Formats: sequence, structure tokens, C-alpha cells
Amino acid sequence: MNIVLLGAPGAGKGTQAAKLVEDEGLCHISTGDILRQAVKDQTELGLKAKAFMDAGDLVPDELIIDLMKERFQQPDTAKGVILDGFPRTTTQAVALDAMLQDLGRPLDAALLIDVDPEVIVARLSSRRMCRECGHIGTASDAVCPACGGEMYQRDDDNEATVRNRLDVYEKSTSPLIDYYRGCDLLITIDGDRDPDVVYADVKGALGL
Repeated sequence: MNIVLLGAPGAGKGTQAAKLVEDEGLCHISTGDILRQAVKDQTELGLKAKAFMDAGDLVPDELIIDLMKERFQQPDTAKGVILDGFPRTTTQAVALDAMLQDLGRPLDAALLIDVDPEVIVARLSSRRMCRECGHIGTASDAVCPACGGEMYQRDDDNEATVRNRLDVYEKSTSPLIDYYRGCDLLITIDGDRDPDVVYADVKGALGL
């Protein structure tokens, strides 16, 4: 099964993807994680992408498409993938269609996790990450509850950048909703609820 996860930054796509990976054995491909690792490793792509990411802007299509072409060649994608953060534009969606057609793996669904923008601003502005293990917590976590490491706020989680990211999403990424609706692949789930309730709806919608 090949699934595209849609939704604004902070809508909970990663949480739902993790549950699907655990239950269904699919490969979770998060462009955000891949890009942050590239920045950390100071790869050529990471250095190019960092300026866009720090400002809350989208990384250019050609960089993302090249990255994803490489990722799809890895054997762990053979059973099926959950795409989180790709495609983000209709140009990327068309490129994805071509990639999957070449591989003989059609897209099964585009799953939209829908959350009110103000809820997302509050959610992301209070998000903190552990420098040691990557655990995601909140501003109330003085130290990492998983390993005791230092918690910090990512540059792209301050309120001004979050609002810019949501604006970029609305202008550049929302057309994907119409694209996949036109392909009769769109499934919309209310994401402003307990993650387990959301996941039950996700499984039902996907027939799992």
C-alpha cells in the first residue's frame, strides 16, 4: 500500500504514520526528517536546503524530487510507503506519479489530516525536541522524559515561523487537495482529536 499523508505542519501526520508503520510494516518516508539529517550531516543538499528551512519556506521542487528518486531505490520501500511531507506541490505530485508508474506501484490513497490553523500554532509553538535522542515533548518538559537530555525549541517552531509555514502551506500545498480529489484518492480525517481516535478513523478509511 502506498499512501500520501497531507495536512499542515503540526497536524499530526508523523504520529499517524508511526502507527501505520508499526501495524502494517510500511516504510515511513518523511522529507522533513531526511532534510534535517542532511543539514546535520552538512551534505550538499543539506547546505542548500538549510536557508529555506530556517525561514519556513519550501525547499525547491527539484531538490526534493531528486532526493525522493534516490530514496525510492532503497529496498525498504518495496512493501509500500507512507509519504509524509512529499509531495508538497502539484509539480511534486506529478513527479511522484511518474516515479510510482515507473516502479509499478500505484498510489492507493491521499490521506488528509485536517486541523484548525490556530490549534497548530499553539501546538507547534510549545513543541520541544531532545538534543540527544530526538524525543518530541512540550515546553513543560524541563529535561527529556525519555533520556534526561536537553530539550530545545527548533528554529522552525517559533510562532512567527510557524505562521509563515502555515501561510506557505495554504498558498503552495493546498492545491494538492484538489489534485487528489480530482484523482478520486482523497480521504479527509478530522485530526483535532485524540491521536488514537484519529488512527481508528484512518484505519477504517483505508480498509485496514
